Amino acid sequence: MKYIQAEYSGPLNGTVQIPGAKNSSLALLAAACLADDIVTLEGIPRIDDVRIIAEICQDIGMEMKMEGGSVTIDPRWIHTAVIDPGKASSYRASYYFAGALLSKFGSVTIGMPGGDNFVSRPIDQHIKAFQALGAQVQIFEDYYVVVASELNGAEIYFDTITSGATINAMLAAVRAKGRTLLCNAAVDPEVVDTANFLNRLGARIYGAGTDRIRIEGVSYLNGGTHTVIPDRLIAGAFLMSAGINGGQVTVMDVIPEHLGSCLYKLQEIGIHIETGENHITAYGSGTLRATRIRTGMYPGFATDLQQPMTALLLQAKGKSIVTERVYPKRFAHVPQLRRLGAEIELRKESAFIRGGLPLQGGWVHATDVRAGTSLLLAGLAAEGNTCITGIEHIERGYEDVIGNFRSIGAKLSIRELDSQEMPDMINLQG
Repeated sequence: MKYIQAEYSGPLNGTVQIPGAKNSSLALLAAACLADDIVTLEGIPRIDDVRIIAEICQDIGMEMKMEGGSVTIDPRWIHTAVIDPGKASSYRASYYFAGALLSKFGSVTIGMPGGDNFVSRPIDQHIKAFQALGAQVQIFEDYYVVVASELNGAEIYFDTITSGATINAMLAAVRAKGRTLLCNAAVDPEVVDTANFLNRLGARIYGAGTDRIRIEGVSYLNGGTHTVIPDRLIAGAFLMSAGINGGQVTVMDVIPEHLGSCLYKLQEIGIHIETGENHITAYGSGTLRATRIRTGMYPGFATDLQQPMTALLLQAKGKSIVTERVYPKRFAHVPQLRRLGAEIELRKESAFIRGGLPLQGGWVHATDVRAGTSLLLAGLAAEGNTCITGIEHIERGYEDVIGNFRSIGAKLSIRELDSQEMPDMINLQG
């Protein structure tokens, strides 16, 4: 079993090129199924979730070639809409294949979404959208089937703001007959990116980026080329790294507007921020102030940045409070941070953090991508060595996490566990 070893690294300084957004890429790759000609996507990261999609594409007959930073997709030879349940359940965004394949095949069979589990992420709003468009949905133990002889435009009001269901409804409605109106829609950059891509192919989507999206169905989509937006979540984590022990970190190839709430909070706790057209620099003074964080849907503070922010606030003297409003159970990183000496008390959907205390290295386990980032940041601030297992979760979101952090001076390495140093894995993950 492999693990990441992090050592106290002092101030971090350097520049990081930010890759294409994972959450956008997973939607775009599935959306390519809707096209009637060859599609090229630029900037897709080489992460584990993308490799699983490549296997799914091979299974259903969609040719997918990755060369350098480009992915070329030929959807013209798709011959089935039955997705292997095991592959679908290995990552959350597999549900996009349901929306993308439904109009072409009339029936899609797909495994329940997997990936990071913050005490089950429901797909009820996805099902609501499919049913509104005229589909029937049958739920089985480990898979579900969506069937529609014909999709017709409809007015859909989401009971809660959800980026995944907004994108999935958009995919299903693009080739439905007539007009679809999505109300209380998510306004995330990834929603806008998916709409922009589809519009390049000939879709007619209006209002993406607002809470009211109108889609005029079309019968045909061309091929085309599109570049995925940069990953605002990875960018945010690297900006936070400048505050761990002080330092200066610049993230390149970003869209600063996508990080508004994160940048405001970093400045609030004492990190100086400078932005350019496509880059952001964070200057950490070594002294941080405690604060309160409440996560929310975009443009609020991203739930995906809550976990690395928790690690950063361990360095801020005083009491900070982090309230998780999107996934109230998203605190699996807290018991692991406690192993390093963190004093964090959980009460319902809030974490009360006593910052400014020394951290000591130890064995910890990453349960999801962002929890892994949190543990990495804490490990760089802790005395001694911090050994992080569960790195397969981290690799789901980072193409080269070791290389990226090393480029700014972090002392990280990947090592192999042997029988003599194997920790008690049951206790470690508890």
